[in-house]
Amino acid sequence: MGAVVRRPVAWVAAIVLLAEAVGFVFVNGLMATVVDNQQMSLAGLDPDAMSTGTWAAGFALGLYLVGCAALLVRAAITDRGFGRVARFVLIACAVLHGVLGALAVGLVGWTAFLFMMVVLALIVLPLVAYGENGEAGEAGEETRESGETAPRTAPAEAGPSAA
Repeated sequence: MGAVVRRPVAWVAAIVLLAEAVGFVFVNGLMATVVDNQQMSLAGLDPDAMSTGTWAAGFALGLYLVGCAALLVRAAITDRGFGRVARFVLIACAVLHGVLGALAVGLVGWTAFLFMMVVLALIVLPLVAYGENGEAGEAGEETRESGETAPRTAPAEAGPSAA
């Protein structure tokens, strides 16, 4: 999968994650305001602590999604893959979207599940497209520096070889 596909997918994923970050902060802010205005309490917790915790969770998740979007923007601009830490952060973001999608189908409905799965796919596709350590995703693809084609290797034979 060449740069023709990798870069636009990374850009779209970054834009979607930025929009999602704003959405998460907005929804958590709305919930925090409702909890604060209604003076709601859960199992005797202080309503102010619940409101503050909801705001903090919204901002933390929003910053995490913005960080993931920044990694995708860097990959789109430089057309280089992700390092070990960046891959871990994006894989964790993909797992988060999978879990949120599973929760969303029961709490919100199939439309929210579909949205979460599309975002999950947009996160996973650049990870697969850029390959391990930013190398070319498929054997035989031209490398950027040398312009040569990488050799294709034959799979190892199973079992003892006939001598």
